[in-house]
Amino acid sequence: MAKHGPGRPIRRWAVTGAVLLTAGLVTAAAWTDVDARTQSRNESAALSAADAHLARLRHDVDVATYETAVTTSKRNALESSITSLLGELASTNASLNTTNTEADADDANISTLHICLGGVQNALQAVNGKDNAQAAKDVSAVSGPCTELAGGASHGLAYPFDFPDPDVIEVGDTYYAYATNSVAGNIQIAESSDLTQWAAVGNALPGLPAWAAPHYTWAPAVADIAGTFVLYYAADLRGRGVECISVATSSQPLGPFIDHTTAPLECQPSLGGSIDPSSFVAADGTPYLQWKSGGPGTSKIWSEPLDPAGTAVVAGTTPTLLLVPDQVWQAGTVEAPDLVAADGRDLLFFSGNNWDSAGYAVGVASCTGPLGPCAGITVGPILSSGPGVAGPGGESVFTDTSGASWIAFDAWVPGAVGFPDSRCLYLRRINLSARVPVVGAPA
Repeated sequence: MAKHGPGRPIRRWAVTGAVLLTAGLVTAAAWTDVDARTQSRNESAALSAADAHLARLRHDVDVATYETAVTTSKRNALESSITSLLGELASTNASLNTTNTEADADDANISTLHICLGGVQNALQAVNGKDNAQAAKDVSAVSGPCTELAGGASHGLAYPFDFPDPDVIEVGDTYYAYATNSVAGNIQIAESSDLTQWAAVGNALPGLPAWAAPHYTWAPAVADIAGTFVLYYAADLRGRGVECISVATSSQPLGPFIDHTTAPLECQPSLGGSIDPSSFVAADGTPYLQWKSGGPGTSKIWSEPLDPAGTAVVAGTTPTLLLVPDQVWQAGTVEAPDLVAADGRDLLFFSGNNWDSAGYAVGVASCTGPLGPCAGITVGPILSSGPGVAGPGGESVFTDTSGASWIAFDAWVPGAVGFPDSRCLYLRRINLSARVPVVGAPA
């Protein structure tokens, strides 16, 4: 289930995860720096010994030149020894230069680390002072340095702080990413002009409807429907702890999104609740809602048509089942649906397995339409744990300003997997024209 954990507020988790990550980096960087400087001292000592040895050999050659008793073979042996030593000396010099360069690089890494840690510490102070808006600004200010330390674009990492269940849209020349509640508030927003540098810009949903419990909002999805930005999200039903889906609207992608509902848009208490909403607009303009019900072993993915505004289900309709777990890698769970039209077909991307583990992964199914039926087109996931990425999921597919397709997803940093560590925002290109979509390397 794409959430942080049962019944636990999470406003400090983004900063806590960053502290855990940066603490590990500080230790590694410090030891690397010590090793480099120790090696540098050792290389310097070796260089001094080599110089002394070379001086002695040169003296021996001078003596040999003037002593007629020294044979030609002796001179040749001495000259050969000097030549060999000169080669060793050159190698030592090269090694020493490399070591010094590495030490300088470590100094740069430590400086970057201090910048990252400083921003994180400022964010912690802001959280303790109940100023979440300032905390969001503090982490945004050091997003670049912290991303660099955590691997950066080499693995697709785009935002190195807590940003679970991301949904990315492009509006004009700007990209907006929405995610499960964290330091920034109920629904956090980050924006970027190049998909590389991201900055937190606030809380998309400053207020909740009366039926929703505070601090338990998950898995947002935003769509432009009939000129209005519509936000779908999951929230706990107050007093019952059951997850349900709601809807809010705004005239602009930054919000604020306002939720006027008096009851959930969709809720299935008998099936274990409803979560992970997303929307799909068909070729005829009809919007549809997709979501997940149930928990491990009972999860299902559903779809239902919405009214033209995308804010209510069509009267007289009932949810249609799209997908159930049927592959070993899914471990009884399918969730986080994202239905995408590509090359004349409808592709349903979804996550499977335990969200709180490195086994979490992304799969894809082919659907005959927004109401299915859908069937998997692979015997395994199309995106799973690998170098720099653990337990990827909570995906959303979007198009950039040039028309290229991307997949946004959250993932753990290897070595820090599972609650209460943070899931960061990753971006990679995806080829939708292949029979089975192919997730590419980071751009």
